[in-house]
Amino acid sequence: MANGWLYTDIVKDHFTNPRNILEDEDSYADDGKGSVGNIKCGDQMLVAIRVKDGRIEDCKWKTYGCASAIASTSMLSEVVKGMPLEEAYHVTPADITKKLGGLPEHKIHCSVLGDKALRAAIEDYYRRTGQEDRIEREKAVTICQCMNVTDKEIEKAVKEGARTWLDLQNKTKIGTVCGQCRKKAEELLHEYEHLYG
Repeated sequence: MANGWLYTDIVKDHFTNPRNILEDEDSYADDGKGSVGNIKCGDQMLVAIRVKDGRIEDCKWKTYGCASAIASTSMLSEVVKGMPLEEAYHVTPADITKKLGGLPEHKIHCSVLGDKALRAAIEDYYRRTGQEDRIEREKAVTICQCMNVTDKEIEKAVKEGARTWLDLQNKTKIGTVCGQCRKKAEELLHEYEHLYG
């Protein structure tokens, strides 16, 4: 990559010319708002949406984050405009990463903030409009087969202060049998640490 830039030209464009930034949160009349992340980690994301006829009419955002977080959310805000709420609710980091032409592997975790904040904004809209029944509860995914430890248990451990593999093992007993889950568990640990600080 020229001049040491590790990102695609699309990422560079969305980082240097981000679309749909929320300039004045107080004057933006949103229909739903969601915030995720933790400023202590340097990554925090707010997404605000306007909804018309079951579709996202407008999507604004602001973040304290890195180039990947900025570019990912800029792209996300473009992609979901005009999209039905049900479809936007299920947009994944992989969808956005693909639109960006890829991200360096060690930066993929930065792209999760935008879709989580968007989902939180849609859920806020559902609450405000009396449609709580449309909010989906995420199903737990088993990460450690031997000890039956789920992603939700890893998330809870991080919220309770786990920051290292040893911390995670002490709280959940993950990886204490075969250890094959360690790579995936450490990826989740890193992701949740960015979300919760």
